Amino acid sequence: MSTPTTSFASTGRSPSAKSFIDPQTLMSIKNLELRARVVVEGFWHGLHRSPYHGFSVEFSEYRQYSPGDDPRYLDWRLYARTDRYFIKKFEDETNLRCHLLVDQSRSMAYGSRGYTKAQYANTLAATLAYFLYLQGDAVGLLTFDEKIRDYLPARHRPGHLRHLMLKLEEPAAGSATDLAAPLQRIIRTVKKRALLVLVSDLLSPIGNLEKNLTALAACGHEVLLFHTLDPAEIEFSFDKPIMFHDVESGRQLFIDPATARKDYLNKLNAHNAAVQSACEGLGVRYLRLGTDRPLELALFDFLRERMQRGKRVKRRA
Repeated sequence: MSTPTTSFASTGRSPSAKSFIDPQTLMSIKNLELRARVVVEGFWHGLHRSPYHGFSVEFSEYRQYSPGDDPRYLDWRLYARTDRYFIKKFEDETNLRCHLLVDQSRSMAYGSRGYTKAQYANTLAATLAYFLYLQGDAVGLLTFDEKIRDYLPARHRPGHLRHLMLKLEEPAAGSATDLAAPLQRIIRTVKKRALLVLVSDLLSPIGNLEKNLTALAACGHEVLLFHTLDPAEIEFSFDKPIMFHDVESGRQLFIDPATARKDYLNKLNAHNAAVQSACEGLGVRYLRLGTDRPLELALFDFLRERMQRGKRVKRRA
């Protein structure tokens, strides 16, 4: 994957969210692949409209055009001279292999804004897959709940992206969340160094998470974790006593938010801090996302982490 440099990378700031599409509007688009395309195109347009001026990429060579490549990168002057199609190949471009690990447990079916965490997570995964596919990179998918649901090896070939999108469109249906199973599956099956992107609400005990992340890091994989939560879960913004239903255990709990809010937030913050601390200790990049965050900014976060990773690797070298 090309690792573009941007004028805003050094500042750590992202473009304004005002220039991007609201997730609620985005989720009204029924087709997942179309949603992903809208996000990627909005990402580029939003960057160019922002004061940070988008990606200033420098290419070092060309490669011949192949079906599926983004025609925006065709060099028409070279075509006029040679009568052949060539794509600008960017500096640091590699044949990246990326595996998307997406939580589809029942807790992901919750949503307070007209769409669920699962819809948001699947759209994020589809956006990353679409973006990487345009770059010529191989993308795989593993979906899970308390067991592994679907697994597609990382590939870049005609029809593979569509197959991946169809798997992501399947609704969250499992009960509990088991993070150990997908991570162990990746450890067993992915032998070559790869980028692993885990998308989950992490609403499960994390006792085995650190152990399995340690094993992934030991295999040389680069790991990026998108911790995805609904704003209502983050803020506990309920104002009236109500019956809560635990979708993973089936329990019914009558709770007064005014009484429970402080204890809930303390426990949630402690849980999130433990996850973040474990990730930082292992060199796993950790990003917490509210589902109200525009997906274009999540894509920006992904690319910024990739760029920062590249800089760290160069400094160590």
